[in-house]
Amino acid sequence: MYQRLRDLREDKDINQTQLAKVLGMSQTGYSKYETGENDVPTAILIKLARIYNTSVDYILGLTDETKPYPTIK
Repeated sequence: MYQRLRDLREDKDINQTQLAKVLGMSQTGYSKYETGENDVPTAILIKLARIYNTSVDYILGLTDETKPYPTIK
């Protein structure tokens, strides 16, 4: 999961400081998610999935399918 977080961020050409600002946290706090030092809270996982247009399952490594699930209306 942690490598996927980094890969997704790098694929968007975003640095940790920029992403942390979008998430409303410090760069150090976000960095600990990518290294696995801290668990990623559910709310942050959801935000990251939306930012990267993917599913939480992909971020967590439960699937290799990068496309998000269709939204239910």
